[in-house]
Amino acid sequence: MGTKKWVAGAAGVLASALALTACTPAPQTSSSALNSGSVANVAWNDTFYSYNNLTTFGNATVNTNIIYMSNDAFNYYDKDLNLVKNESLGNYEKVSDKPLVVKQTLADTAMWSDGVPVTPADLVLFWGAQSGLFNTYKSKVDADTGAVGKNTGSKVFFNASSPNLALIKKFPTIDGKTITYEYSKPFVDWDKALLNTTVPAHVVGKRALGIDDPAQAAQAVSDAFKDKDNAALAKISNVWNLDFNFKDMPADKELVVGNGPYTITDMKDGQYVTLTRNANYKGSHVPTIDQITVKTIPDPQASVQALQNGEVLATQPQATADILKQMQALQNVTVLEGDGGTYEHVDMAQNNKGPFDPASYNGDAAKAAKVREAFLYTIPRQQIIDNLIKPLNPGAAIRNSFTTVPGAPGYDAIAANSGMKTTFEGGPSVDKAQALLNEVGVKPTVRFLYDSKNTRRQQEFQLIKESAEKAGFTIQDGGNEAWSSMLSDTSKYDAALFGWQSTSTGVTELDANFRTGGQNNFYGYSSKKVDGLLDQLQSEFDSTKQQAIVLEIEKQLVLDQFGITIFQFPQPTAVSSRLQNFSSIALSPTFFWNFWEWKLS
Repeated sequence: MGTKKWVAGAAGVLASALALTACTPAPQTSSSALNSGSVANVAWNDTFYSYNNLTTFGNATVNTNIIYMSNDAFNYYDKDLNLVKNESLGNYEKVSDKPLVVKQTLADTAMWSDGVPVTPADLVLFWGAQSGLFNTYKSKVDADTGAVGKNTGSKVFFNASSPNLALIKKFPTIDGKTITYEYSKPFVDWDKALLNTTVPAHVVGKRALGIDDPAQAAQAVSDAFKDKDNAALAKISNVWNLDFNFKDMPADKELVVGNGPYTITDMKDGQYVTLTRNANYKGSHVPTIDQITVKTIPDPQASVQALQNGEVLATQPQATADILKQMQALQNVTVLEGDGGTYEHVDMAQNNKGPFDPASYNGDAAKAAKVREAFLYTIPRQQIIDNLIKPLNPGAAIRNSFTTVPGAPGYDAIAANSGMKTTFEGGPSVDKAQALLNEVGVKPTVRFLYDSKNTRRQQEFQLIKESAEKAGFTIQDGGNEAWSSMLSDTSKYDAALFGWQSTSTGVTELDANFRTGGQNNFYGYSSKKVDGLLDQLQSEFDSTKQQAIVLEIEKQLVLDQFGITIFQFPQPTAVSSRLQNFSSIALSPTFFWNFWEWKLS
């Protein structure tokens, strides 16, 4: 979705994460409405909280699912992960290779749900806000919400970072509905990282600059970037960062304006989001179902029960073996099995004066690295897979790569040569962990963040806690149902367990996680070598050389004790026979990928 960064997957996937009781149904989704054939209820395991998934705060799968249905993009992935153009929003083409120039032209059918046409100003906002080129400082993260603070005066900070968009250094050329932009160097994934229209510039302009006329408001936003008007950009960045964060239906309906097939018409925190067909949508993805309600059901057991009772027509829980058996036993239900595009992992904060931060040891980076290494030795990867994943997928194995899915080209070479497999094997190695802690003379306390309402993550945490405490760590239970919104505030945790879910097949997708200051690099990790390799990867079109660069990145991540990967998510999805044309893909937005083709029997 949007920029091709990694999105935490729901249920504990950064998008991650997930949880526990059946939720109250939306008023629009009564039994009579469900039976009328115009409404479809589906379950998801996390609570929507931001209508701007381009910010570091809002970058979560649960948000992306809703935004995907309520906003068009220039392309999308089909069931075979082919990139398909969506010409009803607009067309795009590469104009030249040297320099790389890309042109996007909006279609006459591109319109916001309030009747305002989509314009290049919306694309300028998408680029400018995420490029990092207009930030004048870095805002502090709010300790309570995880969101950034408010900018004042001429201080500009957009809470996002997209390395590929930073390569567009010149202000784009605009001609009518066409925007043309030039990259400062070749970029291999240009077609997977196009400018898009997620946040309406005219709404941002009205709220930030007080301009009521939509055309003038949108133009003022574009002009602020063009003129580098920091006073205006400070106000624009405040709206972009903060105004679209909400869990209940906002009183101001302009905050849910979108240009896609559906519009948000109701929501309640922890219960549901209801989307209704957008009367102003003129694109090609016109849905057959009038209304879709996404119910928040974090507990896998409750979501299966809701499917059995007909309260929902589909669910994709973080399943256990018992949950899979229950889904398979349901009548008139099909269970789609297979691995998803999400992987489980543990990361450690190196920027919070905690046990893994050199600042805790008077700047001694080597000492902090040994503590991180000791902690990684305690992660019982094989036990987690044997106990929790193999009952779902008997062929499940440890994933030994930060960047590459098992079975994909390059994975075997990475697993054999990066050092993760040979160093940490299946884990745990309590003796090695104890020896390292004794060497540095510390017995650290680790605040451990995970989704407190996700059954599988609760079980993983207990296994990790038991193992780590044998080695001399003290593990504090930092489980929280709002874990995903806390990730950007490392003052609240030292280690985090969750999953990353890809939104793209682009080779540069890993950039956001490991680059210094990257959007998903919450932990203060910084490596000049990795940054340089990521720079090379951006412009490398040869697949063999790409794989060689990725392997070098993996080696450095292991040497730096960045974190550790555990397993690829099994992704069982259960769907009622009433919901036709339903399938799931390995990328976000999983089963929502073709929502406009869904039909009710």
